[in-house]
Amino acid sequence: MIIWSVTNQKGGVGKTTTTVSLAGFQALLGKRVLLIDLDPHGSLTTYFFQQTATASDSVYALFRQPAICRKNLLPLIRSAGIKNLFIIPSSPSLAALDGKCSGQRGQGLILTRWLDLAREQFDHVYLDCPPVLGVLMVNALAACNHLVIPVQTEYLAVTGLKRMRETIRMIESSKGIRIAHTIVPTMYDQRTNASVNSLGMMKQSFRRELWDGFIPEDTLFREASFYNKPISHFALTSRGARSYHRLAKDLTRISHAH
Repeated sequence: MIIWSVTNQKGGVGKTTTTVSLAGFQALLGKRVLLIDLDPHGSLTTYFFQQTATASDSVYALFRQPAICRKNLLPLIRSAGIKNLFIIPSSPSLAALDGKCSGQRGQGLILTRWLDLAREQFDHVYLDCPPVLGVLMVNALAACNHLVIPVQTEYLAVTGLKRMRETIRMIESSKGIRIAHTIVPTMYDQRTNASVNSLGMMKQSFRRELWDGFIPEDTLFREASFYNKPISHFALTSRGARSYHRLAKDLTRISHAH
């Protein structure tokens, strides 16, 4: 089982779209895929459902009601309505988790322990993270095999990458681990100087971690979300779908190399 965390400390950069799109292509290949929505805003959850879940029926239970999940994760796992694609939904209760977990030991490895229960059930797990450094992001970074960092090709998003890099180094140092990561340029529009220049900045400053492709602007992403489908299941031949398909293949190859 490969665990992917999709995160950035800046919002609006395409995290949920990236999570859904990568998972969709793995599901098309016949892989069993589990999505976990760690963001209190619940964008990943509402992508497939009309609303977020209650505290006891969501990922919140993993952190605050361990007796429910002690033996397995099945009570929390729902079908996403797509073959091979499953989800543990978010709850607004996650927003208060940092305060409730403050000062408690072992809080950064809770997700790692629970995901061990899923190793025989799923081929891939995708963690959609909140854009805030706290117990949820720390858990996601500690649990993952590979970190995917979507970055919108605009100036503020690129400058925010430095903060994300510092966070990775801090967690690597405190946990004694190495976090393999790939930066993915998103929302690229070659007609604008902002996109072209921002992509150039990424190539100059983050060449080693930067994926050599990009995800283009594509209105079909919004249409796919309206129909609660990944782009892979809605518009397979679209520009956006082709780009995410290539990214999925490249990331899988990188993860196997490690």
